[in-house]
Amino acid sequence: MSLNDFSAAGSWWSNAVVYQIYPRSFADSNADGIGDLPGIIQRLDHLARLGVDVLWLSPVCPSPHDDNGYDISDYQDIDPLFGSLDDFDRLLAAVHGRGMKLVMDLVVNHTSDEHPWFTGSRDAGPGGPKRDWYIWRPARPGMEPGTPGAEPNNWQSFFSGPSWTYDEESGEYYLHLFSRKQPDLNWENREVRQAVHTMMRWWLERGVDGFRMDVINLISKDPALPDGHMAEGSRYGDGSPYYICGPRIHEYLAEMHREVFAGHPRRLLTVGEMPGVTTEEAKLFTDPQRRELDMVFQFEHVGLDQGPGGKFDVRPLKLTDLKASLGRWQTGLAETGWNSLYWNNHDQPRVVSRFGDDSPAYRDRSAKLLATVLHLHRGTPYVYQGEELAMANTAFTTIDDFRDIESLNHYRDRIALGADEEKILAGLRHRSRDNARTPMQWDATEHAGFTAGTPWIAVNPDHTTVNAKAQLADPDSVFHYYRRLIALRHTEPALTDGDFRMLYPEDEQVYAFTRHDRGRGTDLLVLANFSGDDRTVTLPEGWANTETLIANVPDTAPLADSHTLQPWEARVHRRRTT
Repeated sequence: MSLNDFSAAGSWWSNAVVYQIYPRSFADSNADGIGDLPGIIQRLDHLARLGVDVLWLSPVCPSPHDDNGYDISDYQDIDPLFGSLDDFDRLLAAVHGRGMKLVMDLVVNHTSDEHPWFTGSRDAGPGGPKRDWYIWRPARPGMEPGTPGAEPNNWQSFFSGPSWTYDEESGEYYLHLFSRKQPDLNWENREVRQAVHTMMRWWLERGVDGFRMDVINLISKDPALPDGHMAEGSRYGDGSPYYICGPRIHEYLAEMHREVFAGHPRRLLTVGEMPGVTTEEAKLFTDPQRRELDMVFQFEHVGLDQGPGGKFDVRPLKLTDLKASLGRWQTGLAETGWNSLYWNNHDQPRVVSRFGDDSPAYRDRSAKLLATVLHLHRGTPYVYQGEELAMANTAFTTIDDFRDIESLNHYRDRIALGADEEKILAGLRHRSRDNARTPMQWDATEHAGFTAGTPWIAVNPDHTTVNAKAQLADPDSVFHYYRRLIALRHTEPALTDGDFRMLYPEDEQVYAFTRHDRGRGTDLLVLANFSGDDRTVTLPEGWANTETLIANVPDTAPLADSHTLQPWEARVHRRRTT
C-alpha cells in the first residue's frame, strides 16, 4: 500500500490549514502593478507567522488572461507576468524550507484557445489528428451555421451567452462552458487524458505537493449533448444535468489516481472543485477506498443568499439555512470521506461583508466569529488571502471599476435585455468576484504595500486602517485570532476526530454545535451569535463553568446554564468526560 492510500483521518492534512494565494493580487516585486512569484517569496514569513500548513497557488502558467489565468496556454511553464520557472523553484524551496507544502491549481476541464492543443485541433479541421481533443459539432440540422439558434444545443455558458462558438474556417462549433476563449477538452479521448497525466507527473517531479482541481466534476459530458431545460423567459437552457458529475467522472478520477498519484513516495493532497456536487456523490469521490480524491469543494452554502435570478440576485442569508446546509455536509461525510471548509476564495465575495457585519463597530468581532465557526467544524479549513485581516468588499462605483469577465459579461447581457443599470451594479457590488481580487492590504501606504506601481485593480480604500502591519502590532487583532485558531487545530484532536452535533437548529440568531471525541473523552462546545443583538441561550447540561479555549469577546463572565451572548460573540469551551 502506498502513502497515497491512507485513510482521511490518518492523513497529514486532516488537522492542517490551507492558505490560498491569488498571485495577481498578493505582492508585486517589480512595480508593474501585478503580483508575482518573487513578491510571494518576499511575503512568505507572513504565512509562516500565521501558522498555516499548505499554500494553494492559483494559476501561474502562461495565459492570455481572459479569465485571469484560468485559461492556460502552456501547462509546463510560468507566465512572464509572474516570473519564471527558476522563480517557481525558488518559491517551492522557500515554502518547503518553512515546513509548509505547496499545492498548484490544475485547470484541465478547458484550456485557452491559444494553447497549441486547441490551435492544432482548430487548424486541422474535421478529421484532423487533434480535432477530437476538443468538443466540436456541426450546426443544428437545417440551420445556417453562425446564426442565432444554430448552436449544437441550447446550453448557457457560466459567463453568459451560449456555450458554443462558431469557427468559420473549419465550419463547426466548439464547446466552452466558460469563456469562448476557454474551449473544453474532450476527456472521452484517451490521448487527452494521457497528456494531462504526463503534465501532472511533471509538476510532481518538480516537487509540488498536490493539486486543487478546477471544476473537475465537469470533465465528463453526456456524449449526446442534449438540450437543457429552458426556464420561462430564458434565452438558453440549463445543460448542467448533462455535465455535472457526468457518466464517466468516477472512472476518469480513478484513472488519474492510478496513473499519477498511486505509489508516489510523498503523501499528496488532491481537492476537487465541484459545483453542484451532492453529499452522496462527495462520499464516493472522497472515500479513501475508492482512490479518487481527498476532498471536494462544494458550493451549497455559498448559494444560500442567492435569489431565483442567480448569483447577482442578492437575498438575505437565513441562519437556519446555513446551519442545515453545513450540518448536512458534516453528517453526510461523518463516516466516509472528508470535508473542505471555506468561506472565501477567488470566486466569492468577502465573507465579513456577506455573512458578517463589516461596519466599524463589529467588523473584527464578526470576522473572528466566522473564523471560529468554520475552523471548529470537521474538515480541512481554507483561508483566502486577506481573510485573516478581515478584508471586506470594496467600493465599486461604475462598471469601469470592474475587471472580472463574469461581471462584465453579466452587465453587458443584462443591459442588452433592458434591465435597470443601478440594479445590475447593486448585484455586482455585492457578489462580483472582483471583491476577492483587490490587492492584499499589507500597510497603510498609497497602494497598501502591494506595489510601487499602479495596481491592476484598485486597492480597497479601507486599507489605511485594515492592513497586516497594523494587525501584527495589535495582539487582539483578527490576524492574531486566526493564529490562535490555527494553533488550536494543530493541538486539539477533537477537532480532527470528534463527532459533530448541531444545537438549536431552528434558532435564527445562534449557531451552536458540539464536537465529541469518544476516544479521548473530550467535548467541545461552540457558541456564536450571528447578530447585532444580545441573545440568551439555555445550554445543554454540564457546560456551566467549563474551560474557555478561545473567545472573541474579552473578559466575559463564566459560562452559565443560561448564558447571554453579546452581539457577534463567539466562544469555544472544553470539558473532559473521562
